[in-house]
Amino acid sequence: MQLQTQLKALAEKIGKLKDQITTEESTKHAFVLPFINALGYDTFNPIEVVPEFTADIGLKKGEKVDYAIFQDGQPILIIECKSWKEKLDAHNSQLIRYFHASKTRFALLTNGIEYRFYTDLEATNKMDEKPFLEFDITTLKEGTVHEITKFHKSNFDVEKIVDNASALKYTKELKKLILAELQSPSLPFVKLFAGKVHTGRLTEKVLGEFTDLVGRAFTQTLSDRVNDRLNAALNKEAEQQQEEVPEPQERSKVVTTEEELEGFRIVVAILRRKLPVARIAYRDTQSYFGILLDDNNRKPLCRLHLNGRKKYLGVFEKDKNETKHAIESIDSIYEFAEALLQTVADYEQD
Repeated sequence: MQLQTQLKALAEKIGKLKDQITTEESTKHAFVLPFINALGYDTFNPIEVVPEFTADIGLKKGEKVDYAIFQDGQPILIIECKSWKEKLDAHNSQLIRYFHASKTRFALLTNGIEYRFYTDLEATNKMDEKPFLEFDITTLKEGTVHEITKFHKSNFDVEKIVDNASALKYTKELKKLILAELQSPSLPFVKLFAGKVHTGRLTEKVLGEFTDLVGRAFTQTLSDRVNDRLNAALNKEAEQQQEEVPEPQERSKVVTTEEELEGFRIVVAILRRKLPVARIAYRDTQSYFGILLDDNNRKPLCRLHLNGRKKYLGVFEKDKNETKHAIESIDSIYEFAEALLQTVADYEQD
């Protein structure tokens, strides 16, 4: 996919150059114009990509937005740029004024790294306060690239994008709400589920008990879904390995057990709230089963000690010292969810 390749190359360029980019103007030339070019628009054609586009607002004349992209003589997207070092939150109101004056359906606020696309879903010709598409170009996901593709010159269709924008915007807001409920179930959320399974009165004590039960049930449900997908992937890998003829080799003294793999899946289910699954890896040794961040031995997330008469979970403090906790079974790992998430937070602060 050409666009995905171009965006990946731009992200790599940003990583190499951003510390040398010191002004808003250099951010435009180094980061934003290449993005516009990747969308198929000719940045050297002043009729197609108009710099310093005038957007007169009432009595205020000569107000200019950084770029306007034109199609068939009409502006289809206005772009307001800031230095890559600036946060975008403070510049939303300025773009709202430009949006109203330009009569376009789409606006983009960017610092060359963060991109926020807006439209007018809530009131015609009045830009929504929240973007319907928001991303960091250095951490793009495949699904986001698919949405960006709709703004490519060869695909641009106002009505299709507007129709899709509504689903994107509200899906994003719903995902935030769901995540918030999973992390800390609200009283209405708990009442909704408790009322369906509890036959008595929902007293304060009952709701207190169900707050923990609802949170645990959702966590375990997500864990089961992850386990199913991991099992499917492991089974597929095993089938592929059976089809290959292995070279004779010395039998390894390290044997990875199904219990260790199940423990790994539980840790993945806990940490995927903070980390992409692809960043969580494991390495089995004769002494312990290690779970690592980015498959890096210097970034241990936890260790499973399951081969002895007693089982232990090794949790790492900020100084990377391991503290072993006795566990009755691998299900007990859920009790240390906060400690595991704190380990991730500690690495993010380094």
